[in-house]
Amino acid sequence: MKRIHLAIGCIIIFAAFPFVVNSQVTDIEGNTYKTIQIGSQIWMAENLRTTKYNNGSDIPLVSGSEWCTMETHGYCWYNNDLKIFGKVYGALYNWNTVNSGNLCPYGWHVPTDAEWTTLSDYLGGEKSAGGLLKESGTKHWKSPNSGATNKYRFSALPGGGRWVVDRFDLNGRRGYWWSSSLFDDNIDVAIRVIQFDDSLLKRAPGLKGSGFSVRCIKD
Repeated sequence: MKRIHLAIGCIIIFAAFPFVVNSQVTDIEGNTYKTIQIGSQIWMAENLRTTKYNNGSDIPLVSGSEWCTMETHGYCWYNNDLKIFGKVYGALYNWNTVNSGNLCPYGWHVPTDAEWTTLSDYLGGEKSAGGLLKESGTKHWKSPNSGATNKYRFSALPGGGRWVVDRFDLNGRRGYWWSSSLFDDNIDVAIRVIQFDDSLLKRAPGLKGSGFSVRCIKD
């Protein structure tokens, strides 16, 4: 636990916090993201929304039904609506984009499955970690948003997903985040899921053709 000493005149105030608010990180397009230190890790406190790789090349925007069958890189906005969804929840990326190694800003990367587990373990385990990471209230999450305290200022949001059948679903009810690691079957990808009606940070298999959110972690 980080101990912060605040000096005001001759008075020293001791305040203990379970997290450390850092500053910001900027992606290749100039988008800025709040960052947060939780334990030994430094995370973005917002979902990634870049439309370019960190080398400046464009990520293809895929709004049509080709999402179902494509085997190339791509991103989209939930319901293909940047104005309503993109600026709040960030972009949804497919696995090929995540697996490129060039998605996050320099000095940052898509977290491994093990790094997600480190976060979950630090927060006391899968059963309660989701509630500690979720934005509180019902501005973005559907009621009842069970257990949400946002104690660590991670501000997890329910960005929903895009499925291989080319359907958007569950915005407001679930957030899905990629890892950079394969799941136990070595076919699917290990993802993390937080939903509106419990406090879990659930580890689950994700289909590579899906569109999910990304939270980058510092190298």
